[in-house]
Amino acid sequence: MRIGVVLYLLGWFLLFFSAALLVPAVVALWYGEAVWVYLLSAGISAGAGTLLVLFLSPEQEIGYREGFAVVVFSWLAAGVFGALPYVFTGALDFVDALFEAVSGFTTTGSTVFSVLEHLPRSLHFWRAFTQWLGGMGIIVLSLAILPLLGIGGMQLYQAEMPGPTKDKLAPRIQDTARILWGVYVFFTLLEVLLLMAGGMNFYEALCHSFTTLATGGFSTRTASVAGFDSVYLDYVITFFMFLAGVNFTLHYRFLKGEFSAYFRSEEFRFYCLVGFLGVFICLVFNFVSGTYLSLKENLRYSLFQVWSIMTTTGYGTADFDLWHPICRLLLLVLMFFGGMAGSTGGGIKQVRLLIFFKFIRLQFRKLIHPRAVEIIRYDDLKVPNDVTQAILGFIALYALVFLAASLLVTAQGIDILTATSAVAATLNNIGPGLEGVGPTKNFGWMPDFSKLVLTFCMLAGRLELYTVAILLTPGYWKGVRPPRFRFGLRK
Repeated sequence: MRIGVVLYLLGWFLLFFSAALLVPAVVALWYGEAVWVYLLSAGISAGAGTLLVLFLSPEQEIGYREGFAVVVFSWLAAGVFGALPYVFTGALDFVDALFEAVSGFTTTGSTVFSVLEHLPRSLHFWRAFTQWLGGMGIIVLSLAILPLLGIGGMQLYQAEMPGPTKDKLAPRIQDTARILWGVYVFFTLLEVLLLMAGGMNFYEALCHSFTTLATGGFSTRTASVAGFDSVYLDYVITFFMFLAGVNFTLHYRFLKGEFSAYFRSEEFRFYCLVGFLGVFICLVFNFVSGTYLSLKENLRYSLFQVWSIMTTTGYGTADFDLWHPICRLLLLVLMFFGGMAGSTGGGIKQVRLLIFFKFIRLQFRKLIHPRAVEIIRYDDLKVPNDVTQAILGFIALYALVFLAASLLVTAQGIDILTATSAVAATLNNIGPGLEGVGPTKNFGWMPDFSKLVLTFCMLAGRLELYTVAILLTPGYWKGVRPPRFRFGLRK
C-alpha cells in the first residue's frame, strides 16, 4: 500500500472539510454568536490539509487497499476536526466532543448532552449538518470533484457505500454520486416545507430535515420530537424516516417514472413486512398492558418509535423504556435489522438478514430432502455462494464485535442491559438504548473508556465493519511504500 496516496487524499479531504465548517459560521454570524469558533476550526483543518497537499507528491492510481485507508482515516479526521467547535465553545471536553462529533458524522445520534436548549443555535446547526453530510457519506460527496484531481473514485465508492450490493445508476461513479445527492437534497427540501407547514420555524425544520433524511436523530430539543407535541409533525417525520431507510436508487427510479420500482424489490417488501409487523406487535402489547388505551395515541407512538428505531434514526416521541417488556426487546432486535442496502440507515441491513433467513430455510429443506438441489434466489436471481458466505461472515463478525464491545463496557461496572443496549445503539447507529442510555437519558455519565469503545462501535458500524477491521490486520500493512515528497525530498 502507498501511504503517500492516502495522506495526499486525506489532505484534500481536510480542505473540503474546512469549507463545511464555514457553513455554521454563517449561522453564527446571523444569530450574533461566536463566529471565531468555526473560523478557527476551519483554519486548523485547512492548515493541516494544505501541509499534506503541498508537501506530498500526488499519484494517479488508487487501489482498493488505499481506498479502505482513505475512507477510515477521513471519517476519523471528520470526528477529530469536527469536535473542535464543541471544544472551542467550552461545551465539552475533547473525549465528549469526539463522541458527539463521531455520533454526528456516523448518523448515530447518541449524545452526551443532558440539556440541549442552552446550546448556541450555530452549534445545534453544526450537530445537524454533520449528520446530513454523513448520511449519504462525505466520501461519496467528494466523488463528484475527484475528477478535478485526476483521480478515479470507484475504489472509494466500493469501500464507503453501505450495503452488500452496489447499484450503479450511471456509467461514471461521479455521475452516480451526483444523482444520489440530488435525490437526497430533494427529499430534504420537501421535508423542510412540510415541517414548516406544521408550525416549525425554518431553522428547526431545516435541522430536523437534516437529521431525518440522514437517519441521525439529533434534535434541537432535549425531549426530541416529543418536544413539539404535534400529531402532524410526528406523521410527517415518520414518513421521511421510512423513506430514508429505503435504497435511494429506488427513489431515483420512482422519480423517473418507474412507479413499480419499489414493489419489484424483494428487499423493500421484506423491509415493509418487518417494520409493520413490529408496529402491530407494539400496538397489541401497548394496549394489553394499558400503556395506551386510545387507538389513535397507540398508533401514533408505536408507528413512530418502531420506524425510528428500525431505520436507525433514533428520534423519540415516547419513553419506550416504560413499554411492555416484549416491546422493549422487539425494539432492541429491530436495531440490528436497520435500513435497506443503499439507504442512509445503519444496522446489519435488511438484504443481509433476508438472505440469511433464506439460507436457514435452505438448510431445513436439505435436512428433509437430502437429494434435492436447492439454491437461494433473490429478486428472481441466483445468489452466488461467495455472496452467501460473505453475508454469513459479516453477521458472525457483527456478533463478535457486539460481544467484545459489550464485555468491555460492562467491565467498567455498567449494568448488563445498559451496556449491551448502548453497544447495540452505537454499533447499529441508532442513538438511544435502554435503561441508563434510554430515550430520556444520555451517554454523558459514562466513563471515558466506555465512550471511546462506543465511538469505535459507531465508526465500525457506519463503515460496515470490514472497512475498519481490515486496517487492524497485520497483513494489510505489509509492503507499505513510503510517501513521495515534492521538491525532490524522500522519506
